[in-house]
Parts: sequence; C-alpha cells; structure tokens
Amino acid sequence: MKTSNPIFSRWSAGRDAGQVDASVRHPVGATVGGRPADDYATNPYSTAAGPGAGPDARAGRTALTIDDVVVRTATTLGTVALAAVLSWLLLPADEANIGRSYGIAVGAALVAFVLAMIQTFKRAPAPALVLGYAAFEGVFLGVISSATSTYIAPGVVVQAVLGTFAVSAGVLIAYRMRWIRVTQRFAGFVAAAATGFLLLLVADLLFSAFGAGNGLGFNSGGLGIAFGVIGIVLGAAFLALDFKQVEDAIAYGAPREEAWLSAFGLTMTLVWIYLEALRVLSIFNSDN
Repeated sequence: MKTSNPIFSRWSAGRDAGQVDASVRHPVGATVGGRPADDYATNPYSTAAGPGAGPDARAGRTALTIDDVVVRTATTLGTVALAAVLSWLLLPADEANIGRSYGIAVGAALVAFVLAMIQTFKRAPAPALVLGYAAFEGVFLGVISSATSTYIAPGVVVQAVLGTFAVSAGVLIAYRMRWIRVTQRFAGFVAAAATGFLLLLVADLLFSAFGAGNGLGFNSGGLGIAFGVIGIVLGAAFLALDFKQVEDAIAYGAPREEAWLSAFGLTMTLVWIYLEALRVLSIFNSDN
C-alpha cells in the first residue's frame, strides 16, 4: 500500500517492488516477520540478510514490537508537551512580549520544518532529529496556544487537546474494528485531498499577505469552520494510514529502530489534528 506520508514510504516501496503471492495469507500482525494478510509478498527488510531471507536469517536482529512504538511515541509526544508548557510559561504572549514570542514561534516552526525534512529524506531513523523536531514543534505550539487562549478564546486549548484525544481514540477503535479499510485506493484519495487542502491553505496565506484582508475566508465564519473540519477529517485519515504502516512494519519484522519513524509520523499527524481543532474551536468561540 502506498502512502502520502513520506516517513513510511520506504515500507510501501519495498513491498510494491515484488510480485503478489496469492497463495500465502497470514493474519495481519499475527507473527513477527509474518506477511500482512491483504497486501504484498516481498519483505522490504529481508535485504539486510540477503535477497529472499526469512525470519530465521534475521534472528540476530531485534524486531519491532508494538511496545517499541508506544514507548517512542510517548517519548516524542512528551517532548512536544514539555516544550509547549515551558514556552507557554517562559514566553507569555502578553502585550509586553507578543512580538518576541511570535518571533521565537516562527523561528521554532522553521527549525522544526527543516529537521522534519531532513528526517523525511534520511534513510535511517535518527532519534536526535525526531526529538529535536518535537522540541521545536512544542515551542511553536506553546506560543500559538498561549496567544489563542489569551486573545481569541480563553479555555480553547483544553478543548482542542481533548478533541485531539477523542479523534485519535475514535480512529484507533474504528481501525482495530476494521470499520476503516486502509487500501491503496484509500491512500490515493487521502493524498489527493491533502494536496488540494494544502494548496488552498497556501492560496489563503498568499491572499492575506498581499492585502486581501481575510484571505479566502478560511479563518472565520462558517467557511472557516468547514475548512477546519475538513482538515480534522484529513488528519484522521492520515492517522489511519499511520496505524496501517505500523501494523505492517511489525508483521514484516522491521528492525526495532524503525519505532522512531513510527513515532515521528504519528506525532506529525497528531500535531496537524490539534492545530485544526484549535482553528475550528477558536472560530466557533469567537463567533459566539
């Protein structure tokens, strides 16, 4: 299954390179090094032990488990949360410090973006890059959340955090119950929808920057709420893709260090959902 999340594209590329073996069907995630039930015959991790090598040939390598993914993801999200809290406390978005706070937030966002791009195109997972991204992303989120809570909608940050948890839990339950079927067609649709969404967002920013005032209207009123809800739905779809990639990696017997890539992808998706939830709730509360 191909995915629009570049963090996991290596796994999909390795699988798509082989021929489908219709005679072998194992339950998804049933055994470490096993083959997911609904996709591909070629194991992208077998090349470490030679072409066509099976689990026995990779016995000297520690395989990825769900516990590894949970621990790395908790560590990464904890870094984001800690940095956000510290930036909220140490860089208050009040009238005396608003310019400095926004400047630091923009700088932190740019650094986080650069680190994310380096890790995205890097062949091996680098914990320092992942945690560095999390720290700078946390600074950005802390300042933005503080400013939103102070000037737009007091209390909205707690609502956005709870909303993010609710969306994540809902997607996880739906995925585990197989109410969401992550297929190649699903991934393609999500990629196309996300591309259109981002192009509209860039157009809105450009219109705003060149004197169009409220841009395309995505930051206020009913149109803004609808645009934010679409963003949340896209984030939920990406979360399902992330779950699928983690499940497949475990089933293929991916090396343990790949857990950092899982944590990276999940963190980026959760940050997306939080920001879109913050947008929707801010518009809704400000209109009221």
